[in-house]
Amino acid sequence: MRVGLFVTCVNDTLYPGTGRAVVALLERLGVRVDFPAAQSCCGQPLFNTGYRHRAEPLVLRQAAAFRDHDYVVTPSASCAAMIRDAYPRIAARAAAEGRASSALAEAADHAAPRTYELTEFLVDVLGVTDVGARFPHTVTYHPTCHGLRALGLGDRPRRLLEQVGGLELRELEGAEECCGFGGTFCVKNPAVSAAMGADKARAVTATGAEVVCAVDNSCLMHLGGVLSRQGSPVRPLHLAEILAATEEGPR
Repeated sequence: MRVGLFVTCVNDTLYPGTGRAVVALLERLGVRVDFPAAQSCCGQPLFNTGYRHRAEPLVLRQAAAFRDHDYVVTPSASCAAMIRDAYPRIAARAAAEGRASSALAEAADHAAPRTYELTEFLVDVLGVTDVGARFPHTVTYHPTCHGLRALGLGDRPRRLLEQVGGLELRELEGAEECCGFGGTFCVKNPAVSAAMGADKARAVTATGAEVVCAVDNSCLMHLGGVLSRQGSPVRPLHLAEILAATEEGPR
């Protein structure tokens, strides 16, 4: 089984520790992980802003970068959803407009079924929920919109968290409500985004947890900023970094 890590732009630029945590976690479970240097943006910012045609070359690039891998694992539900949900639609729209090339359709067909968000890969492919992690802290879990609605992650992240040694999982009121990030939404609608973030941050703080985790660092970046401005003691941390932690300490 050949597995490639798709680290994503946000993680590569701002949260490289999350990518390293994924590698450490998967290698602890006996999985050899490759990191193709040719990978780049999946095209989600372009696609979500309405530049669908300009996202097409990135569909081709993504498929080419991971063409030799059986599975592509990413610590980002939003980017996984982009590849699995949007790539086939991009190819279909191009075909409907008479601009389709066999390369674009083949790229979408190749990339979409091979791409897994991290918790999906752990639970569905590796068949594990106890990854040997230890994280003796109180934690609350925020299910991000793409993970919840586009991928249907369900209880996979919670099942993994419940098996982490020393971890106490706190319930989050209104857990399924959006945090307000939404990629370019927070730039185009800053007042609405900030209000949504403030509501979510207050709910996070009310849990009394030390840490709020999620499967998308983009949402955690947004929440972390709001929590900081509210003076909350809760710190954001990607789920992968919790699962990578052991008796010896965090990654």
